Amino acid sequence: MASFEQTIIIGNVGRDPEMRYTQGNAAVCSFSVAVSTKWTDRATGEKRERTTWYSVSCWNKLAETAHQYVRKGTPIMVIGTVTARGYMGNDGQVKASLELRADNFRLLGGRDDGANQVSGGAGYDDEAPTNPTSMDDIPF
Repeated sequence: MASFEQTIIIGNVGRDPEMRYTQGNAAVCSFSVAVSTKWTDRATGEKRERTTWYSVSCWNKLAETAHQYVRKGTPIMVIGTVTARGYMGNDGQVKASLELRADNFRLLGGRDDGANQVSGGAGYDDEAPTNPTSMDDIPF
């Protein structure tokens, strides 16, 4: 039986991307994304909010595109594969992080924000578009 995994997150970029290269000269760009969920507690009527942080990594051409366009505070949608990783914190407590290897992403916002979509992760040909389509290019 075939298997498939895909995770989609929508949130805000928490820090400017950091670019590095592996020993094999593959580009890797990393940044964080905060995904917030809001609700009202039924028992108390109090408004509540929970934020989940994801560490996002983009590879090769997608990494170069992310480094060029992604900035702290930018609303973004990221599609990829998530991995949970456990580690020991500085305080001696066991902690966990969510790591998302991006297959593609889309910067969200209005016309003036230059919203665009790029792809180029696992399962793609590594050719991310260099001139993403803007909302002004749509004929209707």
